Amino acid sequence: DRAESLATFDAAVEQGMTLIDTGDFYGMGHNEMLIGEALKRHRREDLVLSVKTGALRDPAGAFLGYDSRPVALKTFLAYSLKRLGVDYIDIYRPSRLDPSVPIEDSIGALADMVQAGYIRHIGLSEVGAATIRRAAAVAPIVDLQIEYSLISRDIEDSILPTCRELGIAVTAYGVLS
Repeated sequence: DRAESLATFDAAVEQGMTLIDTGDFYGMGHNEMLIGEALKRHRREDLVLSVKTGALRDPAGAFLGYDSRPVALKTFLAYSLKRLGVDYIDIYRPSRLDPSVPIEDSIGALADMVQAGYIRHIGLSEVGAATIRRAAAVAPIVDLQIEYSLISRDIEDSILPTCRELGIAVTAYGVLS
């Protein structure tokens, strides 16, 4: 429900929420349009907007894979900026590793978008320690979004130490699963 969604967003911001985390593929872009509408009701500079990208879906919503080619990332970014009604995104990240594209190419394209002012920071999602290191060698990485819970603690072995060493924040999800 649109009205309830906007009211929930407003209430969360009024209670101190500052991080808005979404994906351009959530609701096939509908989520970004709704967030864009909600953002107009608040001071943009008080909120951190984080967007995941790269997941491919067909018209029925079925998952088709990931696309992190530089041209695709720049295209996805253009559509997100339009749907969100903003000039920049604070943290922009591939939603998963695209096995057909070297991470260096993907991060290089995002670094170009940082230089152009369309994104402020580059994040990663669901990648391992070696990939984090390769990405960070191309451009600064500010955040890794990854599952870290009472049951899923694998990141403690190599991913967390790598992030600590490189000064990369971790945004954990599924913490109570």
